[in-house]
Amino acid sequence: MTNSSTDTLKSARDFLLGHRDDYATARQDFRWPRLERFNFAFDWFDVIARERDHEALRVIHQDGSVVSRRYSDLTTQSDRLANYLRSLGVRRGDTVLLMLGNIVPLWESILAITKLGAIMIPASPLLSAADLQDRLDRGAVRAVIAGATYTDRFPQGTWTAVAVGADVSGWHRFDDAVSADMHFQPDAPTDSSDPLILYFTSGTTSKPKLVVHSHVSYPVGHLSTMYWIGLRPGDVHLNISSPGWAKHAWSCIFAPWLAEATILAIDQPRFDALATLEVIVRECVTTFCAPPTVWRMLIQQDLPAWRSAHLRELVAAGEPMNPEVINRVRKAWGLTIRDGFGQTESSVMIANTPGQVIVPGAVGRPLPGFDVHLLDAEGNPAEEGEISIGLGSARPIGLMCGYRIGDRIEPLSGRFYRTGDVAVRDSNGVFTYVGRSDDVFKSSDYRISPFELESVLIEHPMVAEAAVVPSPDPVRLSIPKAFIRLTPGGLPDASTARSIFIHARQILGPFKRVRRLEFYDLPKTISGKIRRVELRRLEAERRANDQRGALEWVEDEVCDAEEGP
Repeated sequence: MTNSSTDTLKSARDFLLGHRDDYATARQDFRWPRLERFNFAFDWFDVIARERDHEALRVIHQDGSVVSRRYSDLTTQSDRLANYLRSLGVRRGDTVLLMLGNIVPLWESILAITKLGAIMIPASPLLSAADLQDRLDRGAVRAVIAGATYTDRFPQGTWTAVAVGADVSGWHRFDDAVSADMHFQPDAPTDSSDPLILYFTSGTTSKPKLVVHSHVSYPVGHLSTMYWIGLRPGDVHLNISSPGWAKHAWSCIFAPWLAEATILAIDQPRFDALATLEVIVRECVTTFCAPPTVWRMLIQQDLPAWRSAHLRELVAAGEPMNPEVINRVRKAWGLTIRDGFGQTESSVMIANTPGQVIVPGAVGRPLPGFDVHLLDAEGNPAEEGEISIGLGSARPIGLMCGYRIGDRIEPLSGRFYRTGDVAVRDSNGVFTYVGRSDDVFKSSDYRISPFELESVLIEHPMVAEAAVVPSPDPVRLSIPKAFIRLTPGGLPDASTARSIFIHARQILGPFKRVRRLEFYDLPKTISGKIRRVELRRLEAERRANDQRGALEWVEDEVCDAEEGP
């Protein structure tokens, strides 16, 4: 290694690799590397390219073609691209919006923007014209790099426009970067506190916030994600995530490259379960991460037929994993999906890591480097409360700089960063996720966790996904109602509803049983998270107007009193 920043990061990385199965030691002795100046592209990625060059990226396209790039290939091309963007007027501190699918230019652009010292706004290809206008305005965008097929969604503006793919009138050609100088020289050192990424959150409960990450908070902070996944040098890591969302940066960029692994990406407009299973086996994937939505689709396939001798680690993030899904995958593949908890605002904070005894349904223990507390509404310690991160002298690197409001960054202050997520902790320090603080509700005097009820419902063979929200009730304040998406072939009729109600009765106590059920196409954010806030609003409006859904069923109407316990 060639400089102190690189050596400091490598020492911290190697400590975690050396204790990947020894959580107690890693938790006790790990210390975040403190870096005054750091640029992930120069001080880490390019060093690997020079000293231990090997495959960095492999992209599988929908037509079956495979494109591979070594670390050295991406170093050279990102240098050319950085020079090209500079020639177009992009400067240090400028904001660049990236709207690309899982194609090689995405990773080239990320490295080039990092080298320039510019700030990237990752944007999903699923964004609408209105979404893009919001990002252009609130992000104060100075340049855009977008796939040619997406350019018609962009309004006219004064920003520099670069199109990837076909020629687009009024846009510069990305491919012209090939003629730029292959050696890039930065105009100044990069301070570790300089902003690098500006994320718009998924907006599950409100208008998206602008999350600011620095040159260390994600590039170095994802040491925790590397540790959670169990990545090793030489691994082939596949993560199912749409470009533009934080999870894509978690394990399609920083965590695998910190481990010196190969990133495997699938370029597909819509998720294809069978094609993904084929890729896992054919490409010898060793570590695999997918959101719960994807896992719920995978278990509908013949999983035992796709068992791979190369696959070693399975993880999930984005929303809590249902125990039933974990059990079915374990039975088919002999591997356990390990849950992890983090946010756009952070790297992974709590997780089940390799070597831990996993409690079914639990999200795990605090990751090395994170001081995790549970606090009640008044800020007092609680065994069930809001997940909160200490901001003292041991503030974790993997936490955002703050939220951007207008043209300034509002830094985190006080003793804790409160996540807005609620969990319960057992006597062994294991956390179980309860839900968002604004999703949890009361029925009579009992506190209801939507996730707990949803986990029970999804065990029914005809339930593919479920979202539980409060349905206003004049006696009990509210009662649990489930919006349900059925598995293929499931009939949204009274017989199916009765079967699901009886199944829930057999597991759930009377005070938290689902009392209403509706077969419904669940609304989601473009990152795939269920918008329970939208369902809550819909249900409140219906009850206020004494209405019900077209495919809604009430437990007392379809079940006899003696059915179930």
